[in-house]
Amino acid sequence: MEFFKRSPQPTLGVEWEIACVNPSTGALVRTPKECFDVDGVVPEFFTNTLELVSGVHTSSPGAVSDLRGKLEAVRPIVDKQGAKLWASGTHPLAHWQDQELSSKSHYSEIIERTQFWGMQMLIWGLHVHVGIRHEDRVWPIINALMAHYPQLLAVACSSPGWDGMDTGYASTRTMLYQQLPTAGMPYQFHSWEEWSNFQIDQQRSGVVSHIGYMHFDIRPSGKFGTIEVRIADSPTNLAELRAVVALTHMMVVYFDRLLDDGPLPTLQPWHVSENKWRAARYGLDAEIITDRDTHEAWVRDELAAWVERLTPLAREFCCEDDLRQVLVVIEKGAYERQRELHEAGSWIDAIESAYL
Repeated sequence: MEFFKRSPQPTLGVEWEIACVNPSTGALVRTPKECFDVDGVVPEFFTNTLELVSGVHTSSPGAVSDLRGKLEAVRPIVDKQGAKLWASGTHPLAHWQDQELSSKSHYSEIIERTQFWGMQMLIWGLHVHVGIRHEDRVWPIINALMAHYPQLLAVACSSPGWDGMDTGYASTRTMLYQQLPTAGMPYQFHSWEEWSNFQIDQQRSGVVSHIGYMHFDIRPSGKFGTIEVRIADSPTNLAELRAVVALTHMMVVYFDRLLDDGPLPTLQPWHVSENKWRAARYGLDAEIITDRDTHEAWVRDELAAWVERLTPLAREFCCEDDLRQVLVVIEKGAYERQRELHEAGSWIDAIESAYL
């Protein structure tokens, strides 16, 4: 059975994927190699991307401050090359055929196995790790989070553009990423033992050579003792980053505590799948399924209700201001802003709106 490094406290770690662009053309450019000399800055799938990795924190203000520091550390290096730092779920003008793959060996493995679909992974996301005290709690919490997938995605949608067109989706990234055979919605496992047996099956059958290659939207990370929530598009600014990180962290803590009182809420897999699609398609305007009896609600209303529900927890974790930033973000999502700029001018205006 896989080892799970239990976290006594609901600690927080964040990975933020961003890119380098040419401000004259808006085109993606190679990340200066000196950026990777900065502690906590690592390469990603394509050479245009750098991932900012926070240390371990107790709440979102500390994690966001950590990432802001890394951002400021790499900024002069990127500026010196005449480039700018940029963040979004997809680049509306870039062609995946023009991009250079990173030299990391497991990325080459992905391309070798997935071919055309893997080559299109010109996408950027945000990964939020939350510490969990025991492995038996992991899958009940993940299944509850999946029942609230559209809330976690809608607030972070930032990828309406792809290959020069408006796709009509708020999160094109979500639809692209699930093309990988090891990506998408996790199965609703009922126990840690069932998850461990699944991993053994995947490795024995040659689906993956390492369990870290399972790219589920939410997955356990045994070596860190965390649940890793990988739903969000890359936030286009620090305000959005604060909102998404605080909401995700507090929702995990909420379900962890609720689990002490009994079983957590879940949805049928087909409802989860439908909700994921609705949030990716309509973003903050999605009408979503809220329970097993197929009642529905508007995701904006659901997010406002979650902010109020989580506010007492946020006060305890000293992140109330970050959580309430959700209410600001849902007034106009990043994808809505990008779409408006594109319709009024060009995708270049939308790209410029996501400079960091």
